[in-house]
Amino acid sequence: MTRVKKTAGDSEPEITPVQDPELSSFFLRLRKRNTDDLAHKQTVDSFFQYWERDRDGEVLMKNDEVVEVRRGKAAKLTNHFYDMVTDFYEYGWGYSFHFARMFKDQSFAQSIAQHELYLALKLGLKKGMECLDVGCGVGGPMREIARFSEAFIIGLNNNQYQVERCRHLAEEKGLAELCSTVKGDFTKMPLPANSVDAAYALEATCHAPRLEQVYGEIFRVLRPGSSFACYEWCTTDRYDESDPVQKKIIRDLEEGNSISKLYTVDQCLQALKTVGFEIVEWEDLASPDSGLQKAQDPWYLPLKGSYSLKLDNLNRWRMTPMGRWFTDRMVSGLETVRLAPSGTRKVSSLLNLAADNLVKGGEMHIFTPMLFFLARKPAKGTKGTASVGH
Repeated sequence: MTRVKKTAGDSEPEITPVQDPELSSFFLRLRKRNTDDLAHKQTVDSFFQYWERDRDGEVLMKNDEVVEVRRGKAAKLTNHFYDMVTDFYEYGWGYSFHFARMFKDQSFAQSIAQHELYLALKLGLKKGMECLDVGCGVGGPMREIARFSEAFIIGLNNNQYQVERCRHLAEEKGLAELCSTVKGDFTKMPLPANSVDAAYALEATCHAPRLEQVYGEIFRVLRPGSSFACYEWCTTDRYDESDPVQKKIIRDLEEGNSISKLYTVDQCLQALKTVGFEIVEWEDLASPDSGLQKAQDPWYLPLKGSYSLKLDNLNRWRMTPMGRWFTDRMVSGLETVRLAPSGTRKVSSLLNLAADNLVKGGEMHIFTPMLFFLARKPAKGTKGTASVGH
């Protein structure tokens, strides 16, 4: 198995703000955070200060300088973001922090699992292989793929709270022998070169300052001839950055998900080629022109909500506008009576901003959360020229 070497002086920082990875209740975790109200407020304020300058007006339309500042602070911003939102994500969405193709005859949970297992299928994962989950969240996909394939999955995450949640949940679900979690920056991976048999990422690498940085590290740690499968967040060819309405939607989507700057589909594919990958196949699975569209509801339907009385729709009410409004009111009340730490309502509002603009971007087809690609690191002795398979 792949081992991670620690150098002298390496240590894992304390989880901040105060968090307990073993608490199962959203409300208990809010109360735990409230034991250090100042730490939570500082985390919230530190995140938001980088998003204030270009919310509107001329700076929004000419925000290259602001974007570069955020790129320079991307690791810090993403860490703060997940300190703030992880508990909300688990409460409202589950353990798998990603979207999925919403097939009409499937429940939300089935669609999420199938989206994950599609990557395992494309990678050919099986028992005895070592696979890297790049930006593993709290490990929902990692555990699902480990159960399915029996491959050994190494989750990489730079947020200490999520790392601890991963480890706790793997033990709780009886999967600790197949799931290992490493704390580290995915643009500077604490893994040796040519050390893993496969890699995947589900809507995680978009947090990188530049995709070339994280793709380059994935390329480095893969063994020659091995593959990388991914769902990437991108703007589509329908996006017009000179349109103030469209730019506002994408910019607010970026703020609500702590993304310095979304790449276009073409820029993403070029980034893969630049670092040496061969592109085996790719497809925007959210495109109205992609296959199986008639068999699906829109990927953003859980956020938009549905008036259907199907049991599955009732089960996912927390994701809907009404459910999110209820959560927002609830945490506002808890913060007012000091049962939740300062800034909790602000975090809830941030997630509503993200949800509203994800729906807008999806309806206009200017954004996709599921640019799927399968890329291969050339085998030794072969030239790394990429060929697009779509």
